[in-house]
Amino acid sequence: METPDNATAPEETTRTGIAAQDWATASTEPNYRAAVVDLLGALAYGELAAFERLAEDAKLAPTLGDKAELAKMASAEFHHFEQLRDRLTAIEEEPTAAMEPFAKALDDFHRQTAPSDWLEGLVKAYVGDSIASDFYREVAAALDSDTRELVLAVLDDTGHGNFAVEKVRAAIEADPRCGGRLALWARRLMGEALSQAQRVVAERDALSTMLVGGVADGFDLAEVGRMFSRITEAHTKRMAALGLAA
Repeated sequence: METPDNATAPEETTRTGIAAQDWATASTEPNYRAAVVDLLGALAYGELAAFERLAEDAKLAPTLGDKAELAKMASAEFHHFEQLRDRLTAIEEEPTAAMEPFAKALDDFHRQTAPSDWLEGLVKAYVGDSIASDFYREVAAALDSDTRELVLAVLDDTGHGNFAVEKVRAAIEADPRCGGRLALWARRLMGEALSQAQRVVAERDALSTMLVGGVADGFDLAEVGRMFSRITEAHTKRMAALGLAA
């Protein structure tokens, strides 16, 4: 997963409460521990799904060079998955059990947004993955220092953003008619991704409690609204980078 440079990130502030603690201290709060296990499980399955999707998208690549680029990105996503899996094991949680609650929602999202061609696949990876990365970066601000460091590390750019922008802009320049189709596709992805994120959070009590402020230093409801506004703003900037209208 990734967040391109033009995405809107939460402002850095002096950390207090859980955000100023390490994992050993923060995890003594049972609800916080459960929320972090959920978060790591969701991220881990997301990275595993991203690996699978990039490997599948490589079949649509028009050139051998494009295929090789996607293979490299898929490898990076799998490495991120391994980091999350290893952290879950280190805190004595079973990785498969932590991922399982999120598998259906993510699988449904990918099934409902299966690209019909190479360009749609690139836009999906750029738009869909970046929305998820923005969401996790926002959540990371409220996490203990050890978990925050891991989450931000696995959201490092795999290179897919710049690759997608280059290829999509070149395609639109060659055939301006495809711009309208891809803009509609990106808007659909935005709606589906936000709906999926909201469903996942709503179904997981510990995670939703942390987000709305039920665990120390979580977000309050007003901040949740501002968070989604920032995510939407970042999406608009990415659409412009692609040469598409939001």
